[in-house]
This record gives sequence, structure tokens and C-alpha cells, in this order.
Amino acid sequence: MESDQATSICAHCDRPIPASNIDLHYAHCSRNLQKCKVCSDMVPKQHAEDHYFSTHAPVACSLCSETMERDILDIHKGENCPQRIVTCEFCEFPLPAIDLAKHQDVCGNRTELCHVCNKYVRLREIYSHSDSCNRIQDNSVGSSRDVRAAERDEGAQRRPQNEFSKRNLLFTIAITGVAVIVGSIFFQRKAEPSDVH
Repeated sequence: MESDQATSICAHCDRPIPASNIDLHYAHCSRNLQKCKVCSDMVPKQHAEDHYFSTHAPVACSLCSETMERDILDIHKGENCPQRIVTCEFCEFPLPAIDLAKHQDVCGNRTELCHVCNKYVRLREIYSHSDSCNRIQDNSVGSSRDVRAAERDEGAQRRPQNEFSKRNLLFTIAITGVAVIVGSIFFQRKAEPSDVH
């Protein structure tokens, strides 16, 4: 069998077909296949609509309802959707991306005590403060801060940055819940008509 067999291009699918089979191929191809207008793939005519809707039709983001091409939906949901859930860098609270900047403006202004210099520092400045505070501490010889640095170097553990705020948040929620329950019981008893005649 020769590999240099003559070929012809099918007028319907634009594929090279052996010249001896071109008429039979063209009859089958034009009757059963359709070229997708988007990707130019040849798909069976009875599945052309399914192919379009499952592969190319615009889809709506389930988070923000924006309509886009299917192939960029995953990128949109992971990186661009304003309703995707992101985490605050200061308190690790999950919230929609569209609200993150406003939240971090407030959250970053909260303060925590620096255990090196005993000053309260904004959370948004805590990393730069830690660097400068440690440099100042390293440069000051014979100061009382050197004792604190030595203690820290010997293995005294510092609590993680967000442990305190998480603990405070849980405590505040618990106290608020108890206050609501006690208040509702108190007001409920006060509101009930007295049975005494």
C-alpha cells in the first residue's frame, strides 16, 4: 500500500481525504456533521446545540451573576469575582472581596501591644514596627530591653498574632449571647400580666 496516495480536501469539513473516498465521505459528512461556528470542530448535527451550550455558551457566575465565556469562569471565580470569599490579613475573617478594603481599613487600625517595647501598635503597622523595634533593641546596649530579648531568644513563646483577637471575639460573642438571653427572660417576665388580684 502506498503512503503517497492522492488526497482531496472535503468542501464541508476542510480535511484531507483520500481521493478515492472523497465522494462517499462528502455525502456522509454533509449529511451528518456540522462545523461549530465558534471552535470550527465538526460535531454531529443532532448534538450541535448541546455542543454549543456545554462548551461555548455564556454562563453566569453563581456568586455575582455576571455573564462570561465558560472558559474564563474558573479564573473569574478564583481571582476577579467581587463576591468571591477572601480573608482579612489582620483578623482572618472571611468576607466578600468587594468588602475587603473597607473592612481592612477598620480592622487594620485596631491595636495590639508590642511585647518588645510595651507600646500599642496598629495591626497594619505591626510588621514594620516589629522590624524597627527589633533593630532599635539590637542597637541599644545595656538597656532593660536586652533582658527581654534574651528571654525571647531562650525560647519564651510569643502568642500568635491573631490568637488574642480570636479569643476576644469568642468571649464577646459568648457574653453578648448570655446578655441577650438574660435580657429577654427579664423583659418577658416584666411584660407578663400579674396573676395577683
